[in-house]
Amino acid sequence: MSWVLKGPAQQFEPREWFSGPDMVELGLAGEIGSVRYVEPRALVCTAPRLTLHKGPDAAAEAVSELLFGEGFEIVDVKAGFALGRCLHDRYIGWAAFDALALPGALPGAVPSAEPAHRITARRAPVFAAASIKAAVHHELPFAARVAGEMAGDFLTLHGGGFVHQRHVELAPTTRFAAAALFADAPYLWGGRSPDGVDCSGLVQQALAAEDITLRRDTDLQRQDGEPAAFGARQAGDLLFFPGHVGLLLDDDRLCHANAYWMRVVTEPLADVIARLPDAPEPAVRRFK
Repeated sequence: MSWVLKGPAQQFEPREWFSGPDMVELGLAGEIGSVRYVEPRALVCTAPRLTLHKGPDAAAEAVSELLFGEGFEIVDVKAGFALGRCLHDRYIGWAAFDALALPGALPGAVPSAEPAHRITARRAPVFAAASIKAAVHHELPFAARVAGEMAGDFLTLHGGGFVHQRHVELAPTTRFAAAALFADAPYLWGGRSPDGVDCSGLVQQALAAEDITLRRDTDLQRQDGEPAAFGARQAGDLLFFPGHVGLLLDDDRLCHANAYWMRVVTEPLADVIARLPDAPEPAVRRFK
């Protein structure tokens, strides 16, 4: 098989495209020359939370996180880790291979790419039986994806386990309601759940409540949306500082996961700016 390049090489974000010197994804065959083309294979996350690392090593820096039932398309396996891309935001990292499974093989998942339910509580117990007094197998974080049949007060998960209907209904419909579920969550680099979250993970999950897909890192997020003047900022805007982002609420308050407080806090924007006297004026991006 031979490929014909279309023209001068384009730049593809390496955090979102398999376009490195060792391999190129098949979809870019007409754009980038390579001795090895790969076709991603879709798997799903089987752990409540699964860290994505910068390299194939549990000690490597965390870069993001997969939640139960989320899709992850892989292109390589090395030292027990799979190199892949998150289907929800196209972010690339290395995940423990034994915590991934084929779609449909995952307890609580379905063969399709989009499970029917999402956990809407901050944290949902998975019971051994359809009773709130039953033993708890494990817990699933907010935004984990599950599937099953509703019977009485419980969702019977495909593959075993029961989740109370209250924990999969009444999903937050605004970015503000979703962000409120993360109040006081510990700050965790790469985290995306109320068990631990970073600044870009928080705003990504908040805007997902309004079906707005944000990219993973702050510099990538800042490239999207509509720019707005700082003086014209309004509730719902994202405010970007050097290496940081937060969600603006009413009364000029900022909701953000930050390493200063090491948790998610809501505080006056003026206080945040005062802690960064040498930083430029925050950039404002509006997502609708």
